Amino acid sequence: MKIIGGIKYWGQLLLLPIYWLSFLVPRDRKLWLFGSTFGRRFADNPKYLFLYISQHREELGIRPVWITHNREIVKLLQGNGYESYYYHSIKGIWFALRGKVYLFDNYSKDINFWQSGGAVKVNLWHGVGNKRINYDNIFDMVRHPKNNWDKLKYFPRRLSDEKPSHYILATSPLMCKIFARAFQVSEEHVIEAGYPRNEYVVEGDIKNILSREESAACRYIYQWRQEGKKAVLYMPTFRESEIKFWKVVAMEDFNQFLSANNILFLTKLHPKSKLRREFGQDSFSNILNLDADMDPYVFLGQVDALVTDYSSVYSDFMLLDRPAVAFWYDYEEYMANSRDSYFDFKEYMPEVSARNLEELEQALGSVLSEDACRIPRSRSREKIFSSAGKDACIVIIEKINSILMDNRLEAVKNC
Repeated sequence: MKIIGGIKYWGQLLLLPIYWLSFLVPRDRKLWLFGSTFGRRFADNPKYLFLYISQHREELGIRPVWITHNREIVKLLQGNGYESYYYHSIKGIWFALRGKVYLFDNYSKDINFWQSGGAVKVNLWHGVGNKRINYDNIFDMVRHPKNNWDKLKYFPRRLSDEKPSHYILATSPLMCKIFARAFQVSEEHVIEAGYPRNEYVVEGDIKNILSREESAACRYIYQWRQEGKKAVLYMPTFRESEIKFWKVVAMEDFNQFLSANNILFLTKLHPKSKLRREFGQDSFSNILNLDADMDPYVFLGQVDALVTDYSSVYSDFMLLDRPAVAFWYDYEEYMANSRDSYFDFKEYMPEVSARNLEELEQALGSVLSEDACRIPRSRSREKIFSSAGKDACIVIIEKINSILMDNRLEAVKNC
């Protein structure tokens, strides 16, 4: 398998002529292509901007198309009346060559890098938080190779990652400066606007597509809260030291606390989490494990409080102005071995904190009875977001249209 993987990894360099030739294909300014998570998921900011444009397609005059490496996503979207194609199908290849705008949350390979020459590429990204990212992250071996072998090894990766001429979405003046440095683009190529996923969470006007499992979980949470009970969402980030969770939390004891206090504890782990297998094995009356591949933004607005650690989901949750618990059971290990941060974590996340199970139970009891952190939370929120998440989609659309118009005028001048 390693040999096959290596052949595929280095063999992609043979596609370079296709990339160069793709610059010669005329592109349609009204055709906007979307993709997410290396083509594997229908998720995040691209998902919600795609849904918004699809639902306002006539008045916007834009044709949105989702390109994916997952045939199940094609079935899901086409079955709900949306336009989507497999990236290696004839239509997938044709649209990848013709689409003028590429919108994604990692890299243009979320759609199809090798056919993207000449497209305007907009990285909507997948989180605005405190962890240093891309070139700001000294632990990123792709962008900070330690030696010449690392430079060679990661060359194909760097080749298909984004260039300074591309655009990146950021959510406030401060984050615009940070993202310009982290992605090595000029500040003129940073689009300041809210996140489309947060427009869905805050306003709820975008009609979503839910899986059967997501629909069932939503009904369960709704019924639970209708009875006057509380729901809490646990969303940790992934890192090596997260396995310490099992030394800190005795699940049976924790479930007894939750049951005694009428609290439903939802767990939504990161897809890369080292805790996924263990969480999937146990069953408790007051703990509901949401599959790691479910869309967390379906549930974010349905809970009374959030428990998290270093995840950027806290930034999104701040827009709801509801309490959170900073569950930092491995704070020292994380700070030493994972990533540097842009701000002091206690300044970024000025919430009630906990280091062990006893403190977590006390913190939940406290924040569900009184939200005492509204003022410091508002100060943190103002650094991260310049708006409350409303009208994010239309602002992004207008700014992209402005970029397209500027590019068109520049092309006319050069003729």
